Amino acid sequence: MNRIPIITVLVFCLLSGSAQYKSENIFYMTDTPDSYESFIKNLRQISMVCPQTFLISRDGVLSGSMDRRVVDSAKKYKIQVVPLIVNSGFTAPLLHQIVGNPIARNRSIQMMLEYARIYQLDGWQFDLEGLHISDKDSFTAYYKETAQALHAAGLTLSAAVVHQVEKVGGTTPYHNFLFESWRAGYDLKAMAAYGDFLSIMSYDQHTRRTPPGPVAGYTWVERVIQFLLSEGVPAEKISMGVPSYSVRWFPDYTEERGGFSNGQQIPYKTVQHYLAKNNATMQWDDKGKCHYAVWDNDGVNEYMYIEDARSLQAKLQLLKQYKLRGISVWALGREDPAFWNVLSAETTAKK
Repeated sequence: MNRIPIITVLVFCLLSGSAQYKSENIFYMTDTPDSYESFIKNLRQISMVCPQTFLISRDGVLSGSMDRRVVDSAKKYKIQVVPLIVNSGFTAPLLHQIVGNPIARNRSIQMMLEYARIYQLDGWQFDLEGLHISDKDSFTAYYKETAQALHAAGLTLSAAVVHQVEKVGGTTPYHNFLFESWRAGYDLKAMAAYGDFLSIMSYDQHTRRTPPGPVAGYTWVERVIQFLLSEGVPAEKISMGVPSYSVRWFPDYTEERGGFSNGQQIPYKTVQHYLAKNNATMQWDDKGKCHYAVWDNDGVNEYMYIEDARSLQAKLQLLKQYKLRGISVWALGREDPAFWNVLSAETTAKK
């Protein structure tokens, strides 16, 4: 097995000589046994939990529910409960219909207030993705309206926003696609001013759409942070996205597409499964500050870029260096067990 011994991670943290940083440790949660179990085991290290349980329709109707066990445990340990609002499938046409319709926007805001009353929530986080550049003004207006209404009710509003590193279309058609259809619709400075903070999704650097590479390489994550700061987003309003998952790239085939290279997000326990199954050895990518592995599958290479305790420890240095608000981790239940040892050695959770 290629598991890094926990004692090794702890020694590495101690040798770094860094003091604990008071961080708002935000964790996203899915409706799965693994996610719930991780939440219950690590309550003391969590500042805010964001369950992904609410959807918004084209008419602004919110639907979803909260696990009362999560709400009760969070209140006991002074953890803020801030669910995500998601446009199903992150589809651009759906989001366009919502943000362009003032009636739908207002209806959703009223439902946010009502659900907050029912479940005693602390606020909401927008996870509205697939935002096209042409919807920038409408989305910003919606975000401002929501922030004003929630703040008046004593609730918070934040947003998970897609990573961005520049204000141009980039060097390839792929980069231009990301810019127009995923990145440029967010008015980062305005959103930071209207809302409480931004959770920047500084992950998915490489995906199933790209060649293999780090999920959230160190130098790239730093570029994302630097871009937000250059856009006028205060450091105290930046929550750095941290992936707890890894990605495996493999050859795939469907009748519709034929043969193609595919990628799949996997939890750490599945990482260990593939390493053992293929007798693969982890190697260290010093630029990305993460592990990776490559093995031969009947003459075709398969790749895996791994997020674990050591890659977390590296990224937490950026949290401290830039004096950021905290971290937003996607998602509970997918992490290396030693993740929590590093987090407790490097941070103290704000409560």
